[in-house]
Amino acid sequence: MMSVRKLKDLAFKGFCLACALFGLSVLASILYALVGKGLAGMGTHIFTELTPGPGSHGGLKNAIVGSLMLTALGIAIAAPLGVLAGTWLAESGQRSKVAEALRFLNGILMSAPSILVGLFVYKLVVVTTGGFSGWAGATALAILALPVIVSTTEEMLNLVPKTLKEAGSGLGAPRWRVITRLCYRAAGPGIITGILLSVARITGETAPLLFTALNSSFMTTDMSQPMANLPVTIYQFAMSPYSSWNELAWAGALLITVFILIVNILATALPRWIKSRKAAQ
Repeated sequence: MMSVRKLKDLAFKGFCLACALFGLSVLASILYALVGKGLAGMGTHIFTELTPGPGSHGGLKNAIVGSLMLTALGIAIAAPLGVLAGTWLAESGQRSKVAEALRFLNGILMSAPSILVGLFVYKLVVVTTGGFSGWAGATALAILALPVIVSTTEEMLNLVPKTLKEAGSGLGAPRWRVITRLCYRAAGPGIITGILLSVARITGETAPLLFTALNSSFMTTDMSQPMANLPVTIYQFAMSPYSSWNELAWAGALLITVFILIVNILATALPRWIKSRKAAQ
């Protein structure tokens, strides 16, 4: 007969399997609805026409362009700040009380609700400047992306062997050159992964943009004005009673999902490709 220990083991494995199947079934149902309804509203008009008025047909061209601009600017702000902050934490502030406090605050910021970041930037930028703008939206996205880049950079630099750093210092190279020429080259794939993951993190954020960039029905590249963006457009169109807007909302949701999927694939494949190139050289 089977022992009690084996019965408990089988019961635990069966429970884990049931939970996994339940989670996968929920995910599959969401993807089925998203792909089915998203493809139904997909077409060339999505990329060539502006967002329509109530009850009319159109596309998402201005929202796509606005989202790309906001995301690119947010990462352009967060990436250098995050890499430099992570470098200081890894190389100069390992035993500093200030560094410990910064790590603690970085962890809080990483798990903070995005709507709080939106409210913070609203008070800091929107109220100060007197209006919603793309600059405010990019600032909010940069704050959301920053903790991911900081923590990833610090962890990757901590994995660089000390012997490599000592070898560079032994040749007479100053510390900044050891970090930029040796440490960054060794930790580069991991840092790039962190930056790409931060892109995926901020791409679908809606709440911060509601308080900062707001939205627009027009095509604009002026960052000092409210800008159209996919997350807020999807939110507004999904809540509307117009079927044409609902179709555009599903199509926009599918676009964001595919973009995040591509970014995550790049985050996995690009570091491996860089390592293989270095090994081949």
